[in-house]
Amino acid sequence: MEFIAELVISVLIVIGGLFTLVGSFGLVKLPHLLMRLHAPTKATTVGVGAILIASMLFFWIERGAFTIHELLITIFLFLTAPITANLIGKAYLLRHVDPHDELPHTGEIEGWATFDSRNPEEHPKDPGKLPQDEARKSD
Repeated sequence: MEFIAELVISVLIVIGGLFTLVGSFGLVKLPHLLMRLHAPTKATTVGVGAILIASMLFFWIERGAFTIHELLITIFLFLTAPITANLIGKAYLLRHVDPHDELPHTGEIEGWATFDSRNPEEHPKDPGKLPQDEARKSD
């Protein structure tokens, strides 16, 4: 195997290992679920992707045959990790966040993507108002 190929594969493995280590450390040490979501979905995804690409290059250069298994795993990982993190984040928001007290105004008729707590019939003139805003004005 050529020196350049070995160097590229080694660099990809080291980068993948560092990203995976940082992602795993963040998953363990970050205090809040929404903060912990970033560690495995960002850093670990890039880390595992780099390791899989290094494996794909190694077997392509060593055996002379391109294997598609690592490429398919990498594509599947890059497609499913953000979707999974989005669904976990939405589930967390639905269970732990009160849309009337903790979310800022969107300035539109609709509320935030998961909540849609605003009723356009109640506030046809100013879609940015929430019922608690009117209650505060009357106090």
